[in-house]
Amino acid sequence: MAAAAARPLVTVQSHDGAESTDNVHLPDVMRASIRPDIVNFVHANISKNKRQPYAVSKRAGHQTSAESWGTGRAVSRIPRVPGGGTHRAGQGAFGNMCRGGRMFAPTKIWRRWHRKVNVNLKRYAVVSAIAASAVPSLVLARGHRIESVPELPLVISDSAESVEKTSAALKVLKDIGAHPDAEKAKDSHSIRPGKGKMRNRRYINRKGPLIVYGTEGAKLVKAFRNIPGVDIVNVERLNLLKLAPGGHLGRFVIWTKSAFEKLDSIYGSFEKPSEKKKGYVLPRSKMVNADLSRIINSDEVQSVVKPIKREVKRAPMKKNPLKNLNTLLKLNPYAKTARRMALLAEAERVKAKKEKLDKKRKQITKDEASAIQAAGKAWYKTMISDSDYTEFENFTKWLGVSQ
Repeated sequence: MAAAAARPLVTVQSHDGAESTDNVHLPDVMRASIRPDIVNFVHANISKNKRQPYAVSKRAGHQTSAESWGTGRAVSRIPRVPGGGTHRAGQGAFGNMCRGGRMFAPTKIWRRWHRKVNVNLKRYAVVSAIAASAVPSLVLARGHRIESVPELPLVISDSAESVEKTSAALKVLKDIGAHPDAEKAKDSHSIRPGKGKMRNRRYINRKGPLIVYGTEGAKLVKAFRNIPGVDIVNVERLNLLKLAPGGHLGRFVIWTKSAFEKLDSIYGSFEKPSEKKKGYVLPRSKMVNADLSRIINSDEVQSVVKPIKREVKRAPMKKNPLKNLNTLLKLNPYAKTARRMALLAEAERVKAKKEKLDKKRKQITKDEASAIQAAGKAWYKTMISDSDYTEFENFTKWLGVSQ
């Protein structure tokens, strides 16, 4: 059950100073789920339905016979104002980039000004606003002065509906502790900052209490209507714009007993549909208890859930066998022998090359050099003698050899 259900009875406050003994049952609408997102959305959309269409004049920026000068005069081809003898002559006209020209895409009055909101969504928003008015913390957070109010929701006797004079209405507010909130609204009456002063919105003031009555044609309407910040509405015509001004939940609402008792027939309950709204049943919240951590840690839930996994099994890291030797040996045990043989063969090759280079780079003695030179000359003479070039005298002369 919701927190408000712990107090199923509400005391009816007497506005004439007498001790209150009458009680009324808390209607189910006061226990409905509070949805600020829905309230904000619905309020933003239905508040658009009282806008008046506006647009710029059709003739704005076109009230001149400007024509382009064409090409060949070293100026742009924008239409230019005709004539002479004044600064205006020759200036660009018509274009949105020109001084005195029209705006780009001039606004039209056939814009989509109004918004359609689903009936069920509007009812959900109103129900949420009514439920929020019964939560003292939300009402205080909205800025209302309810420190001297005996309890919320605040219900007064039906005799208040017969009040005719504003002085008597002020006395009613004082008796039930709502006068500080009305005074706050009265003191906030001031001149609006900005250009709204010129547009029939010169004064602004905060919202005070909302009086909800149940009898059609009650006299208290005329008594309360002249008090700044105080609004009056019939319980059968509750309006979200008054229950949650600005889209903010928590309006300070004062109910008469007859109005409070009608809430069950107007909005129904969680099981029984409404008598006034065909087939309408109050929206039931998905979770009756919103303390999720308490639900999860309860014995009922913990007894059926799986135990905590203490062992953490991590997937092994995949390694490239072409780069990691241990991984390669798992796949191919012969790879170690092949690698060793390749290393030994490389060492042998390096050793043989080094020996060969050392042998070539080793310096020889003079005797060895003379022997090599003599052997070369002997081989040359042998080659000459083996080649008979007597028929080719020129070739022999060229060789420098005489037979």
